[in-house]
Amino acid sequence: METKKKALGRGLEQLFTNNNVIDFDNFEKEIVSENKNNVVMIKLDEIRSNPHQPRKTFNEESLRELATSIKEYGVVQPVIVKKSIKGYELIAGERRCKASRLAGLTEVPAIVKEFTDQEMMEIALIENIQREDLNPIDEAKSVLNIINLRGITQEEFAQKFGKSRSYITNLLGLLNLPENIQKMLINKEISASHARVLSKLEDNKQIDELAKKIVTDNLNVRDLEHLVSNKEVPKRKPMISKEVEPKYQMYENVISDKIGNKVKINKNKIEISFDSVKDLERIMEILNITIGDE
Repeated sequence: METKKKALGRGLEQLFTNNNVIDFDNFEKEIVSENKNNVVMIKLDEIRSNPHQPRKTFNEESLRELATSIKEYGVVQPVIVKKSIKGYELIAGERRCKASRLAGLTEVPAIVKEFTDQEMMEIALIENIQREDLNPIDEAKSVLNIINLRGITQEEFAQKFGKSRSYITNLLGLLNLPENIQKMLINKEISASHARVLSKLEDNKQIDELAKKIVTDNLNVRDLEHLVSNKEVPKRKPMISKEVEPKYQMYENVISDKIGNKVKINKNKIEISFDSVKDLERIMEILNITIGDE
């Protein structure tokens, strides 16, 4: 058992010491592959969440979709757990457990491994960082925890997780926002792009007033930037009636909300309008795209 524990520790350590970008899915698949003959069925009632799990919210629609898949195909990949005083603590696979309950299952396939508290925390953080449905505040907290646990710089973290340094800096800046504004972001009352602009301000009263104005006046990101710069918000031109394919309308709205610019999808092309080079650079930063070496 001690040998296996040390081997696992080395595997986790290698995620940070090799030159590759961290890929949690591959790490998890390697553990499953190495222990494919040790899969056991464990009752869901005996499994409790990882106490170090930073994620507070889960996408209900995504869970229902996974539950539907589990009803049809079963739980394809075992969850990973640690034996505890009472039952088991979940290491990886929280969404699979929640979706399995929705699917009406009472037990799931699992691999039982030994982990230290720090390993449990790091694995939970790494898994969450690489999940697309993690809200920006939970993601920022996960990033900060990994940086503190590992004693690495923002730049080193960015390299290991395939992010730009500016993306990480802006993400961590969200944690400087007042708690009520963070909740607005979590509840999707304001977008991450709005929150990034607000996070650069120091006056909490101004932040609160602007956040409320975003909601009441339906401000996009450029409108907000004008207000922050003490400039008058430009009057929007009346919308010209145009025929838009309904199947693309939703995607146009989602992308436009994220970047704060007009977006048009037509004939298998995405067109994004921008005002200047600075505005283009802002869009690139939001999309986490870099040109050349940073």
